[in-house]
Amino acid sequence: MNQCFGCSTCASADKPLEGYIKNLSVETSHHRVEGQSTKCGFGLQGVCCRLCSNGPCRITPKAPRGICGATADTIVARNFLRAVAAGSGCYIHVVENTALNVKKTALAKGEIKGEKALERLSQLFGLKGKDKYETALKVADAVLADLYKPEYEKMELVKKMAYAPRYEKWEELGILPGGAKGEVFHGVVKCSTNLNSDPVDMLTDCLKLGISTGIYGLTLTNLLNDVLLGEPELRMAPVGLRVIDPDYINIMITGHQHTIFVDLQERLTSPEAVAKAKAAGAKGFKLVGCTCVGQDLQLRGAHYQEVFDGHAGNNYTSEAVLATGGIDAVLSEFNCTLPGIEPICDKMMIKQICLDSVAKKANAEMKPFIFEEREQQSEEIIDEIVAAYKERRGKVEMNLFPEHGNDKTLTGVSEVSLKEFLGGNWKPLIDLIVSGDIKGIVGVVGCSNLTAGGHDVLTVELTKELISRDILVLTAGCSSGGIENCGLMEPEAAKLAGPKLRAVCEKLGIPPVLNFGPCLAIGRLEIVATELAEAIGIDIPQLPLALSAAQWLEEQALADGCFGLALGLPLHLGLPPFVTGSQLVTKVLTEDMKNLTGGQVIINGDGKESADILEKIIEEKRAGLHI
Repeated sequence: MNQCFGCSTCASADKPLEGYIKNLSVETSHHRVEGQSTKCGFGLQGVCCRLCSNGPCRITPKAPRGICGATADTIVARNFLRAVAAGSGCYIHVVENTALNVKKTALAKGEIKGEKALERLSQLFGLKGKDKYETALKVADAVLADLYKPEYEKMELVKKMAYAPRYEKWEELGILPGGAKGEVFHGVVKCSTNLNSDPVDMLTDCLKLGISTGIYGLTLTNLLNDVLLGEPELRMAPVGLRVIDPDYINIMITGHQHTIFVDLQERLTSPEAVAKAKAAGAKGFKLVGCTCVGQDLQLRGAHYQEVFDGHAGNNYTSEAVLATGGIDAVLSEFNCTLPGIEPICDKMMIKQICLDSVAKKANAEMKPFIFEEREQQSEEIIDEIVAAYKERRGKVEMNLFPEHGNDKTLTGVSEVSLKEFLGGNWKPLIDLIVSGDIKGIVGVVGCSNLTAGGHDVLTVELTKELISRDILVLTAGCSSGGIENCGLMEPEAAKLAGPKLRAVCEKLGIPPVLNFGPCLAIGRLEIVATELAEAIGIDIPQLPLALSAAQWLEEQALADGCFGLALGLPLHLGLPPFVTGSQLVTKVLTEDMKNLTGGQVIINGDGKESADILEKIIEEKRAGLHI
């Protein structure tokens, strides 16, 4: 693999990775950026409508209405709502499957690793069974019951999960959501042809979808995962392409639904499975983390050290992971599984298996996960992957990159493990914020894209700028993969922080960037914000806290963002969502929202300028608290 496929690749914050990709003999998403550099101006502004056969209609100053009479405001709001509904639907799919797996595990009296996590949910919901299995069943049923309510019936757990001042604000604004699946359905219907033409009304639905997405799709998915898979524990771990060990049969995992392959994960280290691997010439099996489910496995890596080798990278690192030749199979169960991996898997003879039909790849085997058949399915998957290993090894050239990444990234950070590290309460962190040793906190969350400066470029630049100003950064999502591979989650990264934050980090032996894991862990950041606000006795918008989805990518990120706005947080984006063609929608999101929920959208694609804006907001919040 020494012939460059096409040396015109996009920039990456991870320069070693950029050089590696530049010299590959396979095409990746990084190579395709230049060919897609000419963007549709109407699409960028959100003023293209193709909902009916009269279109596509495109709004211009000379043609300010579509054929049906829809204005730019209506078309933009409609497109935005449709995207938020789709993104919310993705997350609700994940929490539904997770709750179902908790329920079925409880009925089967299977292993529950996180008994403390179960007790936490039990107390929160006010539900208790005669044993842990009945308790888990009641918790799962409560989540599912809320998901399945119609849109016109309010979900019951929102009040139990939400911070009381926020709940009261949502009730006052009329944005308490009905059943989560019903809200998605309602949102899709509302933005169809010749129905709603009120932009503000549609944006209200976006906030409702944001709340149900955040509380159920994000927060509860995490907490239910904790029940089945064990709670995160702080530890140092390797990251980057170095985690690929060619002596093992390596399985790259992609998606968001960790509970779907929990049985397989356990069986890969069984004597029977290891014997099959050794008979094929390998030492055993290893899972290689990629995308958000890899981040989730990394988060809980203390429980799975025998089978999990480490997290290799985010969504736009996945093609490079496969190009090493060291991956023998890809196991996918949700999104962030790029279509671009398909030709690479064909060329590298990599077995692809999809466990959820929503994530079916064109050239992959479809093996939908069935809980009742999980043992048989796990054995079948193991046998198929062993066969693939025997077929491909020796025929495919290795192009490993063992120098990439690092061995000392701090992982396992959660709202529970961080609080325990601080002594069991948030007072030490609050004291550091009050003293100014930590000026404030920014959650750098969400995806990675290739257009906001390049692969992880804006994310990493912004993060470096923030920590240099004594602002602590918490991460969740594919952004975490890029930041950790660039070394910012090693304790040594403290030298890049401002003098006060550096002193804090060096005293505690921690990096200035704390990795909460997958994009689902945005829900964990919400818990941290809630508990900090409660401990201080203020509402969330008063905290010296902001969010940045600097390199947001997908519709799910828009649903996440609406949750942030509902919480009342400033939300920075490196690229605008496709709404700038409507002055009204843009004004509501960037200005009027401050008077509604306390949140606001901030658009800026420059790392330093974005840090300036967020630092100013944090200083204003500090002044409001008289600190």
